[in-house]
Amino acid sequence: MMADLESDLVERKESLRGDAPTRIREAVCAFANDLPDHGKPGVVFIGAGDSGVPVGLDVGDELLLQLSDIKTDGNVLPPPTLTVAARTLLGRRIAVVTVWPSDSPPVRYRGRIWTRTGPRRTVASPQDERVLNEKRRYRDSHFDTRPLPTAGLADLSLVRFDEEYLPNALEPEALAANERTTEERLAAAKMIVSVDDPVPTVAGVLVLGREPHEFLPGAYAQFLRVEGTEYGDPVADAEACRGPLARVVGRLDEKFAAHNRVAVDFLSGPVEIRRSTYPLDALGQLVRNAVMHRTYQDSTAPVHAYWFDDRVEIASPGGPYGALTADNFGDAGLVDYRNPNVAEAMRVLGLVQRFGFGIPAARRSLCEGGHPDLEFKVSASQVRCIVRAREETP
Repeated sequence: MMADLESDLVERKESLRGDAPTRIREAVCAFANDLPDHGKPGVVFIGAGDSGVPVGLDVGDELLLQLSDIKTDGNVLPPPTLTVAARTLLGRRIAVVTVWPSDSPPVRYRGRIWTRTGPRRTVASPQDERVLNEKRRYRDSHFDTRPLPTAGLADLSLVRFDEEYLPNALEPEALAANERTTEERLAAAKMIVSVDDPVPTVAGVLVLGREPHEFLPGAYAQFLRVEGTEYGDPVADAEACRGPLARVVGRLDEKFAAHNRVAVDFLSGPVEIRRSTYPLDALGQLVRNAVMHRTYQDSTAPVHAYWFDDRVEIASPGGPYGALTADNFGDAGLVDYRNPNVAEAMRVLGLVQRFGFGIPAARRSLCEGGHPDLEFKVSASQVRCIVRAREETP
């Protein structure tokens, strides 16, 4: 493949200099969309010239890590299935990125849908988008893109879609030039099944729904502030946080901020030291993980966020998914997506910045604040994360 002509399955770059990182991501997006419907992986070779001859690029760990970042940096959505490896081809080391066709097209890079015709990359036309949407209807296996037959367009907030979602999903010039109808835009964002079948999807109801819990009974979060350390102790504050995902997450953030206490130390040094009970960024990361990765299928249980006197517990319905197991859950670098289109929407709305970094970021904040490490209790039906209070020194 490296020595053959560039095609809609092959891309070559000599290095990562200049605009190569952008062009590689566009190629990854196009391979994931697989508009020609090859059903085969596309391959990007880094370290080879246009003729397919290796150029002698130094292919080390840093280069491979930069390429692996394509999957997790949040710019290609939904996250593509790809592998990165160093191979010896024609006697030289070459970095090889292999991209599998997505089960949930269209895939976007920075809001634009890229496709490939022969060696040429192009932005998808409205007809291309329609083809990709139709492919998703028959190939996608994820629950979050399935239709909710009892819901209609009137159950979605089109104002939220136009004013909050689209400006973040598309670059300003792309949005200004977008002449597609509302239904075409909703279908491309996977909020409805298709233009011809404008039934809201699970992701559409979760992201844009006026009352998502009416269609998905567990689609909310339950917050409790418990005065004590045991289940059954008095409850000081309780709220069922309902609404679209952004509102649920935002309301939990507000609850955590309201119950967090800040202690001021005037005696340890010349400058006062302020220390909160818990680092709010850590709690926020864990809540977002719980909302993004929980199961919305066959479960009426909400996400639970219980604040005790000695700990915070965040419970997400549904056990580990895909590559994650009870044994490796929480390990750095491991990530899989039960709800890839919900993940895409949360990234578009700014609720998450990168994929696979939530738990490591929370651990780092807790460590810096003097807290014990996170604890996970993982079963087939639930993932429970426990954040212990800071260990105070005498």
